[in-house]
Amino acid sequence: MRTALILLFLLALAAMPGALLPQRSLNPPRTADYIAAHGWWGTLLDRLEFFDVYSSVWFSAIYLMLFISLVGCLLPRTVDYARSMRAQPVLTPRNLARMPHHAQATLPEEPAAVIADAKARLSGWRTVERDEDGGGKTLSAEKGYLRELGNLVFHFAMLGLIVALALGKMFNYEGQVIVLADGSEFCNSGTAGYDTFRPGLRVDGTDLTPFCVRVDDLDVSYFPDGQAEQFTVRMDYQAGADLDAGTWRPYDLRVNEPLRVVGDRVYLLGHGYAPTFTVTFPNGESRTQTIQWRTVDPQTLLSQGATKFDPPGTTDAEQRRKSQIAITGLFAPTAQYDGTLLTSGHPDLQDPAVAVDVLRGDLGIDSGRGQSIFEVDQSLVDQGRLVRVARQNLEVGGQLRLDDGTTVRFDGVERWAYLQVSHDPTQVWVLVFAVAMILGLGTSLTIKRRRLWVRATPDDAGRTVVSVGGLARTDQAGYGEEFSRIAAALRTPRREP
Repeated sequence: MRTALILLFLLALAAMPGALLPQRSLNPPRTADYIAAHGWWGTLLDRLEFFDVYSSVWFSAIYLMLFISLVGCLLPRTVDYARSMRAQPVLTPRNLARMPHHAQATLPEEPAAVIADAKARLSGWRTVERDEDGGGKTLSAEKGYLRELGNLVFHFAMLGLIVALALGKMFNYEGQVIVLADGSEFCNSGTAGYDTFRPGLRVDGTDLTPFCVRVDDLDVSYFPDGQAEQFTVRMDYQAGADLDAGTWRPYDLRVNEPLRVVGDRVYLLGHGYAPTFTVTFPNGESRTQTIQWRTVDPQTLLSQGATKFDPPGTTDAEQRRKSQIAITGLFAPTAQYDGTLLTSGHPDLQDPAVAVDVLRGDLGIDSGRGQSIFEVDQSLVDQGRLVRVARQNLEVGGQLRLDDGTTVRFDGVERWAYLQVSHDPTQVWVLVFAVAMILGLGTSLTIKRRRLWVRATPDDAGRTVVSVGGLARTDQAGYGEEFSRIAAALRTPRREP
C-alpha cells in the first residue's frame, strides 16, 4: 500500500507538465512555437518528452508500476478476506473488562437462556456459541465484513478503470468536421473526410465505424441581446443495413444531445457561416463556390475567410497560375458600418454583407504544399505573385467588376455545423468501474467492522453474571452508542409472555 501511494503521488507529479506545457498531440503548431521561443531549454524538454507527456516512456513506466503495485496489493488482501469470511468469530477474551467497551449485569435466567436471548437480539451478526468450564457459556459476534469488501471493490474498480482507460487510448478516435447545412453529407469512411483527426495508438484510420450523416438545416434562436438560446441541426443519418438500403433516419442534433450510432457519438460543437460567391470570367464561364469562413468574433459571428477559384478553360499551366482568383475579407451576418469599415451588430442573419479583397495571381495550389482554406499564403503576396486588384463592400446580390472584365457576385450565405465524431469502445466499462468505485468507497466509509462478546457465568446464588465486551476494528466514532444500546438490551431480563 505504501508503494501504491508513492506511485500515485509520482503519477500526479508526472502529469503536471501535461497540464502546464503545450502537448504535441493537442496543438502541434503551438508546441513548435514554444520550443522555438525557448531555445535550448525547449529542445531539452522536447528530448525528455515533456511535450508528449502521456505517451512518454517515464509516464508509461509509472503507470505500469502502479498497475503492478495494485495487483500485488489486492491479491493477498483478497485471499485474506476470503479466509476471514470462512473463519468463525474469535474466542471470547478472558477478561472482558479490559475491552474498550464493557458492561456487566446479573440476571435471574440460566446461562443457556441468556446466550439464546443474546443470539436472538444479535440478528444479522455472525455468531458462534461456546461452552466454558463451570457451566458458563459465551457468545462471540462480529459484524461489518462488507467494509473490507467495499474496500476491495473500490481498488479492483480502480484497477479496472486504469485498464479501461488504457484500452480506450489504444482503440478510440476523435475527429472534427465542418458540414454545410444545405443537404451536404459526411461519411465516416476514412480520415480524409475530417478536418482534424486524432486516432488512438492502435487506430490507423482504415477501419472506422461506417455511417453517414446529412445536414439539412441549422436552426438557431437568439435572445434579444444576441446571446444564443438554442442550436438545432436538422439532420438525417444512416448506418448498418440502412447504408445498403439507402434509408435515412431523421434526428435533431443539439448541444449536449449527441447522436449515438453504431458505437460512435456525433456532437454539435459550433456553427458559422459560409458565403456564396459566383465568379464570371471574361470568356463567359462562371464558377460558384460556398466555402466556410472562420468565426473571429463569437459574440456577433463576424467571420473571416478566403474563397479560391481556378480559371476555366486554361490549359497553359503558367497562364492558369497567373489568373487564379481569391476572395478574402470579412462577412457580417448583421452589417454595421463605421465609415467604410464593416462590422457585425448581431449574430443572426438580419442584414448580411461582406467586405472583400479580390486577389489575382498564383495561389500556390499547384505547389504540392498544404495550405489553410481560411486564408491565402501571405508569402505569395509579399513576393508579388498574388496581387490585390479590387476592394469593395457587397450586400447580397451585389457585384464588382475587375479590370479584365471578370465579375464577382455575392449570392448569399449558408450556415455550417461543426461536428465531432467520438469513438470509445470502453466508455461503458469506464462508467461501470467509476460507479463501482463510488459504491465501494461509500461502503468502506459507512460500514464499521466491530466485535462483541457475551459471557454468561452462573454464581453461587443461582443467578447468572452477564459480561458484555465490545471492540471496534477501526477508530470510527459511533460504535460506543451502538454498544451501549445492545448492552442495555442484553442486561434487561426477559419478560415471560
